[in-house]
Amino acid sequence: MSMTLRREEGNVYRLEVRDTLREGELRRCQQELAAEIHHVGPVRLLFHLDRFHGWDPAGSWSDLSFYVRHGPSIERIAIVGEERWRSEALMFAGADLRRAPVQFFAGDLAAARTWLKE
Repeated sequence: MSMTLRREEGNVYRLEVRDTLREGELRRCQQELAAEIHHVGPVRLLFHLDRFHGWDPAGSWSDLSFYVRHGPSIERIAIVGEERWRSEALMFAGADLRRAPVQFFAGDLAAARTWLKE
């Protein structure tokens, strides 16, 4: 499994992304996150790209329905990974489209957690 969702504390959720992200795993995590948003309200997300190899080229990555439905319920997004993924990860997260701030942290989980709590 290349993507998992875990509640860290309060309204902060950690999404671990390992190896190659597959479309089905993204959809499953989106469903889990939607259920959490329904229960706890607005959330803050910590994406940890761990030994990340990119997105499955066979996936269809243009579906914005989760963003349209739940985007206003996401307060902040921190992405932690290797510097080489910065541009693509920010683009994938829709950093320029969101009202919520999105930041990339090159390998620094502690700084990302601190920023999420601000």
